[in-house]
Amino acid sequence: MNKASKASRAEAEVLAELRPGQSVELLKELHILTREGRLNQDSRRKLKQVYHLFQFIEKLLREVPGEGAEASLADHGAGKSYLGFIIYDLFFKQGGAGHVYGIETRAELVEKSRALAARLGFDRMAFLNLTVAESATAAELPPRIDVVTALHACDTATDDAIAFGLAKQARFMVLVPCCQAEVAACLRETKALALSRTPLAELWRHPLHTREIGSQLTNVLRCLYLEASGYQVTVTELVGWEHSMKNELIIARRTGQRKASAAERLRELLEQFGLTSLLETRFRLA
Repeated sequence: MNKASKASRAEAEVLAELRPGQSVELLKELHILTREGRLNQDSRRKLKQVYHLFQFIEKLLREVPGEGAEASLADHGAGKSYLGFIIYDLFFKQGGAGHVYGIETRAELVEKSRALAARLGFDRMAFLNLTVAESATAAELPPRIDVVTALHACDTATDDAIAFGLAKQARFMVLVPCCQAEVAACLRETKALALSRTPLAELWRHPLHTREIGSQLTNVLRCLYLEASGYQVTVTELVGWEHSMKNELIIARRTGQRKASAAERLRELLEQFGLTSLLETRFRLA
């Protein structure tokens, strides 16, 4: 096989992995594809995660009135905005309405995303250099947002996205939490006094276990908080564990019906683990 044939075959293999209508130019700009149009193992894994998440988000967007033709989506803790750009490219680009907002605290990433959107003609994308507190009331954002996303938002950034979604009465929230240290730090500090003389204390005796238990407990608390705030919650895997260890996908659908039982369980869990201070910060109940 000559060099031209090999290049043609490699290109065909890459194109076969892309979703129909996906802009190759965009993927090159995002450095998911190389300048030669190739995929390495790391970028293939990243693309697989984003595509799989897009499948969930697309279904939710189509539940917005008008099949999502005028939907609004806010990507919280957007970073380099891989997710926002791909959602716009595959869903919003073909329509004449609808808007994607990327919210990010790092100004340099916001500027780069703005420049890329301008180069690609993605004129219904806006990138905002805002904190969560600012974004909830910022004039640049509409009073309500249809879909809030947060992909691998580190530490308390997922909680920030939830707070934003509640403030904006989001129809849907799609969250993939990443590392979380806040609850683990509280466990180390308080030693979960109510459980300290029981066998359950073994769950956080070692620092590694404390971190993992803290992360798992945080996501359980987040789900209860969403249910107590009027959302139906589904928890599933994003992709196989071989692709990412941060694999939990939380999908929240607004019903407007607050579950008193979820609020009660949330309070009880916080009390058992010595975390009641979080009722004044992360998990404020109505």
